Amino acid sequence: MTTSEFNVGTPRHDCLVDITAEVESAVKDSGAQEGFAVVFVPHTTAAVTINENADPDVMHDVLKQLNEIVPWRQPFYQHGEGNSAAHVKSSMLGCSETVALSAGRLTLGTWQGIYFAEFDGPRSRRVIVQVVAAAAEA
Repeated sequence: MTTSEFNVGTPRHDCLVDITAEVESAVKDSGAQEGFAVVFVPHTTAAVTINENADPDVMHDVLKQLNEIVPWRQPFYQHGEGNSAAHVKSSMLGCSETVALSAGRLTLGTWQGIYFAEFDGPRSRRVIVQVVAAAAEA
């Protein structure tokens, strides 16, 4: 098992940043051929998700819909910092994704990418990748 981390600088208040290449690099550096990679975001106002990476309009639409479902300002939010919407969106998407490895590569679908989801930026954020090799390799 190997653990690595990298930083993501987010340019806007809310955005989705493609981190597929960074996760692939962590997998390659681990040397694992079979197993899985866990991508974890240690932040309460951010998330990680897997979705289409061929058409950037998809990520635009995802953010737009999340903002409609969970608007930034609501009179019923009680959290004093004023960023409750970011916490809710983070909980909706989740703080981790697990991807199987085959032949040393992520087994993502043809159009899939891994995205860091920022809901309270811009900020510098951390992403942790833990690669676990299959028992036969360990």
